[in-house]
Amino acid sequence: MQILATFFIDSLLPFSLNLSTYCNFTVKVVYTLFTSLTAFHEIYLCLFFYLSISVCASVYLKPSLSPLRILNIVTPLFLFLLIRVKMPHSFPFLTPDQKKELSDIALKIVAKGKGILAADESTGSVAKRFQSINAENTEENRRLYRQLLFTADDRAGPCIGGVIFFHETLYQKTDAGKTFPEHVKSRGWVVGIKVDKGVVPLAGTNGETTTQGLDGLYERCAQYKKDGCDFAKWRCVLKITSTTPSRLAIVENCNVLARYASICQMHGIVPIVEPEILPDGDHDLKRTQYVTEKVLAAMYKALSDHHVYLEGTLLKPNMVTAGHSCSHKYTHQEIAMATVTALRRTVPPAVPGVTFLSGGQSEEEASINLNVMNQCPLHRPWALTFSYGRALQASALKAWGGKPANSKAAQEEFIKRALANSLACQGKYVASGDSTAAGESLFVANHAY
Repeated sequence: MQILATFFIDSLLPFSLNLSTYCNFTVKVVYTLFTSLTAFHEIYLCLFFYLSISVCASVYLKPSLSPLRILNIVTPLFLFLLIRVKMPHSFPFLTPDQKKELSDIALKIVAKGKGILAADESTGSVAKRFQSINAENTEENRRLYRQLLFTADDRAGPCIGGVIFFHETLYQKTDAGKTFPEHVKSRGWVVGIKVDKGVVPLAGTNGETTTQGLDGLYERCAQYKKDGCDFAKWRCVLKITSTTPSRLAIVENCNVLARYASICQMHGIVPIVEPEILPDGDHDLKRTQYVTEKVLAAMYKALSDHHVYLEGTLLKPNMVTAGHSCSHKYTHQEIAMATVTALRRTVPPAVPGVTFLSGGQSEEEASINLNVMNQCPLHRPWALTFSYGRALQASALKAWGGKPANSKAAQEEFIKRALANSLACQGKYVASGDSTAAGESLFVANHAY
């Protein structure tokens, strides 16, 4: 930068300029560059004028110094002050104690053998699930269903690190009169909350979307923290076609995720960033890997721009799989290698954990792919675990069937999947070859929560 500045100024100065003209030029350059500064920086301006005039005065008294020599004296001082004023180090808006709290929460969620139960389906999404089992979508039925998941016996305890709640569920109670967050915390699980408000069309794109919910997020996060939430989730959606995802959609969604993350951390809430790339389409594995890498790289650039503390975040990405309509079927090993490679190229080691979404895979398929990833020979500096909704609940929902009498059977199915995924995130799962409910595809076109 010193060389560039020297060249720039020197090129503007004819060698024939006398000292008076040169001093006048220096003052004008300094004034022009600093006129955009606020009153807060006036001390820098005064200091630089003093240094510049002092140097010029010394040259007047010692005319043997050339203009180039003057630049060698002035330029380092000028650049130092300019960098300090115009490009300051990002202000550490989190204290060391706040950073430690965020880091501890994130590490607790992704502790060895643990993952996340995503129970944050909206009322509309639950309606679709209940319709498949002929159950009425009432608030009481939703409470009963969530209760059976949260009260599964102690076998589920070591498998779950955190639970993502929907707003309604956060304020519901167990039959014993204990709020769900209180009950979940008593089991050593961390309470999380979905804070986005769904996707909306992104103008100027070919059917792409962005996610709404930033308005009022600051106040909502403050309240959720008081109500016992220690982490949050925000989902953005991108899709692969011949023309998408567009650069506009990638940048917009990544900036939204970064803004959400910074707001969460201000309130002591660990943000889970979820840039989901939908499995819809006939694209191959290589195309998904390429898009995943571009999206994740853009997202971590945005997180850096917003000064997000990475050690206090978690990533919830899609696994790198081919489009659902792709004619070629890839092996679990190919999927694992493509996924881990994409993560290694884009996700900083500072991130504590990667909590995969299931993306419409069957329960068994999601467990197997997670297991193979944790057996991958490539170095993995982050925990690779799960943040499953359907891939933990599908069999349990079917076993429950909307009937309280079936709650015990439903809990057994939930525990079975929780244990399977606990082993999978340690690379110890042995596939069951289940061809029943656990083996059924959970793919839903253009899936929305």
